[in-house]
Amino acid sequence: MLDKLNRFLQKFMPFMTPLAVLLGITFADQLHNLVFIVPWLFAFMTFSGSLGSSFSDLKKVILHPLPIIICLVLLHLVMPAAAYGTGRLFFPEDAYTRTGLILSFVIPTGITSLVWVTLYKGKTFLTLCIILVDTMIAPFAVPFILHLFAGASVEMNAADMMGGLLWMIVLPSIAGMAANQLSKGAAPKKLNPYLSPFSKIGIGVVVAINSSAIAPYLKTLSSKLWGIAAAVLILSITAYLLGFLAGRVMKEETAGIISLTYNSGMRNISAGAVLAIAYFPAPVAVPVIMGMLFQQILAASAGTLLNRMNHQQREMPVTKAV
Repeated sequence: MLDKLNRFLQKFMPFMTPLAVLLGITFADQLHNLVFIVPWLFAFMTFSGSLGSSFSDLKKVILHPLPIIICLVLLHLVMPAAAYGTGRLFFPEDAYTRTGLILSFVIPTGITSLVWVTLYKGKTFLTLCIILVDTMIAPFAVPFILHLFAGASVEMNAADMMGGLLWMIVLPSIAGMAANQLSKGAAPKKLNPYLSPFSKIGIGVVVAINSSAIAPYLKTLSSKLWGIAAAVLILSITAYLLGFLAGRVMKEETAGIISLTYNSGMRNISAGAVLAIAYFPAPVAVPVIMGMLFQQILAASAGTLLNRMNHQQREMPVTKAV
């Protein structure tokens, strides 16, 4: 029963987040009062997503660190700089929107990227390592880089933000890895069939609740809102392309390119929304919520394109030298 539900939810993922945003806006008055449970839900989702990792995975990172380093540079320097430039160019008088754009592209890589990498036969170990390392540095990297690019234009409590990231991401990740390590790999096999479907449902619930908090800013389809949506979409596509190109330049095999594409393109957007709602004025969350609308749809589109390219490469005739 739960296995069937999990498979259905996995196929439904591209449509879940847009539907959750719509529900959040429609039932804003009822859902807005549930904002306090979001960090708890997110901690549960992080624990569930981290069960497949172990502390021994960290040792393997040291042997081949270049793809991980390149991905982290794209995630926390290149894309935040691109978001900063986009904000300065198109929203020069709107500090909240600029900060929201930067926040959207400074948060850690998405844990759900593992779902897509597994689905399209990418290098799951590489993805796990990127998620693991990025998760551990997030409480320090996110506030620092936000301050670097956003500066004093928007007031933020970096210490509280670090505490929120530790509670929502780092501690549940350590708990998940410890469960895997201590059980010698038995924990994910026993727990994932029960936790995975509820973790996916949790994504929809978190998105709906966070959307309800900024419903007044999303109900009016102004030209500015369309502009924010376009900026987030273009930046998101750019992130996928940079990950793909990085894999090509490093001459990674197909599985490695798939992993880098998803880990560069996908963000822990739910965590970004939680941070935006908790530590910033509500308008800062608008670009982040826009990112939620596109993330799973772009992930599905990227998988289709990668599949098509790989299929074409396999069908290319091999010419032998005479």
